[in-house]
Amino acid sequence: MPTKQISKSELKNIFKELPDKVDIEEVMYRLYLLQKIEAGESDIKEGKILSHSRAIKRLSKKWQN
Repeated sequence: MPTKQISKSELKNIFKELPDKVDIEEVMYRLYLLQKIEAGESDIKEGKILSHSRAIKRLSKKWQN
């Protein structure tokens, strides 16, 4: 997966939501989460989705093996 760049304004918005004191792990987690959400939104726009019933069938198959 290609590396996504983030703008300073996006970082500022993320930092505004953080408490005054925060662990580095929390910052890294939020950036990771943002990346995953944006990747999911991109997949949806590109039509890379499964219907609910198809997802259930796929997961059921994995659980039964």
